[in-house]
Amino acid sequence: MQSERWLLPEGMEEVLPPRAWLMERLRRDILDLFHAWGYDLVIPPFVEYPESLLTGTGRDLDLDTFRFTDPASGRQLGVRADITPQVARIDAHELGLEGAARLCYLGTVLHARSRGYAGTRAPLQIGAEIFGHQGVESDAEILQLMLEALALAGVGDCYLDLGHVGIFRRLAREAGLDGGQEQTLFEALQRKAIPELEDLVSSFGVAGPQGERLWRLAELNGSDALERGRRVLAGAGGEVMEAIDHLERLAEHLGRVLPGVPVHYDLAELRGYGYKTGVVFAAFVPGSGQEIARGGRYDAVGEVFGRARPAVGFSSDLKTLVAAGAGLEARYPQAPAVWAPALDDAALRERVAALRAAGRRVIQGLPGQTAPEGAVEVLASVDGDWRIQ
Repeated sequence: MQSERWLLPEGMEEVLPPRAWLMERLRRDILDLFHAWGYDLVIPPFVEYPESLLTGTGRDLDLDTFRFTDPASGRQLGVRADITPQVARIDAHELGLEGAARLCYLGTVLHARSRGYAGTRAPLQIGAEIFGHQGVESDAEILQLMLEALALAGVGDCYLDLGHVGIFRRLAREAGLDGGQEQTLFEALQRKAIPELEDLVSSFGVAGPQGERLWRLAELNGSDALERGRRVLAGAGGEVMEAIDHLERLAEHLGRVLPGVPVHYDLAELRGYGYKTGVVFAAFVPGSGQEIARGGRYDAVGEVFGRARPAVGFSSDLKTLVAAGAGLEARYPQAPAVWAPALDDAALRERVAALRAAGRRVIQGLPGQTAPEGAVEVLASVDGDWRIQ
């Protein structure tokens, strides 16, 4: 109906003044931060073939990806639901750099389903990735960069949640679980449903210490989770203890570069389990159950694109950062616009040009238009000179 033409689809939103300018100013500052840290900007296409978007890191995105038929080729195309797989392809196939490579990006993504902090289906995803290095140092750099980006947005009281997907993956392999059993147990772990986990482990025929390690993984969260994890998971394969060792080294490193940042551990937190290979992390703000930024390690991601590369990165939604941040209006104050009358006057044109070159916002009136209500600065001719009054 004509009266409903103003409606937007569910999960789609407009960004209006003055918030749109706050978002743009924050975008510039975060990209400048990435540049200062040595990250190079890439701009992947909004649409690609689904086999590229849903390969490697994109396997978990199948249900989130819109598809349509390309009228030019007749082939199916997909609208990106995450930029990370595209950046991985660029590193592996297009750039071919040796050693560590740092890339960053910003762009709109489209989700078939609403999810995330604000329920939007069109986040403005911003993030950074390190390719070609495997170790605590690159994990810590990404975490430090993520928190500095959040601080720029006025999100300064967040805490970190750290986990490691390798622990559950190793325990599931030791228990001999098939793919369906592993997925069922994974879903119960995300709900921390301990009685259900015990029943599932028993129904899968996993008994004794091996079964107990699986269901007790849901208990291993909190500031002392690593210490308790060493006791509870004792007897598991060496990869489990290596993962805990890695988290401890990362925590020690973070304690030096990010003193005072609260760190929470959750060994059953498995964000991106389908493609993550090591550390997973998220930043939360008090009072919210949704992460405001997230990331992790996904080694060998470039293998499907012809070159295996270790990788670690993070991403966030710029819309979410503006909504959750504090003090952005004070940080990005907007000086009042200067109103210039609708006159064809050479001296006035010169004065308007000079003000704009100096960074002032000048609104040149149109014929018949008067200064808007609330305008506090107006160009007026005083003794032949155009002055702000």
